[in-house]
Amino acid sequence: MSKKGKVIFLDVDGTLVDYDDSLPESAVKAIREARANGHRVYICTGRSKAEVYPHLWDIGLDGMLGGNGSYVEDHGHVIMHQLITLEQCHRIVDWLHSRKLEFYLESNNGLFASENFKEKSLPALREYRRRKSGEDIEETPESSPFLSSMICGAELYRDDLNKVSYLLNSYQDYLDTKEQFPDMANGTWGGAGETALFGDLGVKGITKANAIEHLLEYLGADIEDTIAFGDAKIDIPMLEYCHIGVSMGNGGSEIKAMADYITDNVEEDGLYNAFVKLGLIKP
Repeated sequence: MSKKGKVIFLDVDGTLVDYDDSLPESAVKAIREARANGHRVYICTGRSKAEVYPHLWDIGLDGMLGGNGSYVEDHGHVIMHQLITLEQCHRIVDWLHSRKLEFYLESNNGLFASENFKEKSLPALREYRRRKSGEDIEETPESSPFLSSMICGAELYRDDLNKVSYLLNSYQDYLDTKEQFPDMANGTWGGAGETALFGDLGVKGITKANAIEHLLEYLGADIEDTIAFGDAKIDIPMLEYCHIGVSMGNGGSEIKAMADYITDNVEEDGLYNAFVKLGLIKP
């Protein structure tokens, strides 16, 4: 990498791909040209490695930061990986079963679903897509890579987990789970407050910013050379930490308010246009 090369971090959902997991050709072009110009490009995502499907790797990436910061990889070399303990997993699985909450376990080795997750999650997944895209989508998400790759009937007491996501029947489910697991990071996604669709549990103290810090130390790179792109509240620490923080046009109001620059929507060539604006590539 040249001395002037930047280190670029891209959230995936709503940033690199749209909410139907469609990857704009302009984004592929932008990333490939940026890397040809001596810049490094990493995805920095809530997804675990099992959810980074071949069409994303085929772009050409320098690595990934996954599980909202629990996993860091550079060209196949694992720099950092912090896992939920087996004891924590036992407690989580037993608690969610006792509350009759369907869930899936997020691992680099696969997504492992509870007994009825695929069926019970469909209304929430449709609503999530509707909220994010702003459109009523009639087709069902059963055939999406997310659900079709999910493994059912596997062992649920595991020691290889980055995160656990669970379907909320009510916001009280999240509040009770948070009280039950003070030793873990507790969050929600799919909506704010009472409108949340899912809860999640992860390793305490993990953030995308923390993961970036680990990678920069490994690379010997400077914070002044970092640029981060995101669309959601979970991305704010990443945008705050990096030298330049870019919000997608489809981003939420909170991330737009703190970003250094707001680009266009993901499906309106937002990534490509920002790469040009920031001088990473030529138009």
